[in-house]
Amino acid sequence: MIEVSRVVPVPPETVFDVLADGWSYAGWVVGSSHIRAVDDGWPAEGARIHHSVGAWPLQLEDTTSVQAVVPRVSLFLEARGGILGTADITIILAPHGDGETLVRMAETVRTGIGGLLPESLQRLLLSPRNEESLARLSDLAAGRAGRSQP
Repeated sequence: MIEVSRVVPVPPETVFDVLADGWSYAGWVVGSSHIRAVDDGWPAEGARIHHSVGAWPLQLEDTTSVQAVVPRVSLFLEARGGILGTADITIILAPHGDGETLVRMAETVRTGIGGLLPESLQRLLLSPRNEESLARLSDLAAGRAGRSQP
């Protein structure tokens, strides 16, 4: 399991509002290049985001589905990426400091090419990607709250 974390300068409900907007995923999930559709009810359990991964014209079309959700606290996802693999992703939000949120994201690649890589190599590839994803999530949440970040 690869885990990264970041303190975001807004409360958990503001961060969760970004997570609850399935159309915003391509704006913060590194590698997701296009959102084709979002199931009604996202992020309810079983709801899916239909997305493309990669740069055109070499895109893979697949889905990310909600396995479990506790609003404003956690989101458990299964992200499918074609031959690249399927990953379980856990996002946990915890109040931190004065109006901030500690966001923890853990990813376990289960299948596909990614699942064949040793965990040490997965860590080298996924940690920077997931750290950048959390930086983008932070910017979107801060922007929605009307707070700019340098």
